[in-house]
Amino acid sequence: MRWSARVSGAAFGAALLLGLLAALTEAVELTFELPDNAKECFFQEITKNTTSTLEFQVVTGGHYDVDVILEAPNKEVLYRKVKTQFDSHTFTATMDGVYSACFSNEFSTFSHKLVYMDFSVGDEPALPGIGEHTTVITQMESSAQEIHKSLNSVADYQTHHRLREAQGRKRAEDLNSRVLTWSICETVAVVICAIGQVLVLRNFFTERRPFTQFN
Repeated sequence: MRWSARVSGAAFGAALLLGLLAALTEAVELTFELPDNAKECFFQEITKNTTSTLEFQVVTGGHYDVDVILEAPNKEVLYRKVKTQFDSHTFTATMDGVYSACFSNEFSTFSHKLVYMDFSVGDEPALPGIGEHTTVITQMESSAQEIHKSLNSVADYQTHHRLREAQGRKRAEDLNSRVLTWSICETVAVVICAIGQVLVLRNFFTERRPFTQFN
């Protein structure tokens, strides 16, 4: 029981630290549904000379592709892709204002899409307390910073792994549905052919009464 209490305290401390880091980071990371003949736009306020990254991936639906366009506040097109499955684009804001990222499925008439998007703004902040003093950082602070970077990389790898797993599971389910449908159709066709053959053979071996002509 003591060990469980220590684990819970450590988990609470880690959650608190992650919460503080999330509050310092401006980012939009979400998975949303994009219906057929639909268009979804997301907006992010960015200051001048700030480096941002837009990353997306189509998880499920159709041919796993969408149209993407990234615009500056003055409607200048910074990035455009047509029928793309996944991509990443990094840019530096040339002006203050609200930047928009739009995902379009208007070319599809019946396929719903599930899209993952990560719109991160600015650099990853350092750990609290690191870099706040004028002296050289200690070995412990350097190790903590490296661990922080490694944990961020692990989180990114886990996110992409979950996306690939969801995409593979959806494809497997679609393949299973097609195989099941085709198997049912083949079974029905075999049964119909068997019944037809029985009826034809039965007709061949059925005795016919002679035709009597009356004068």
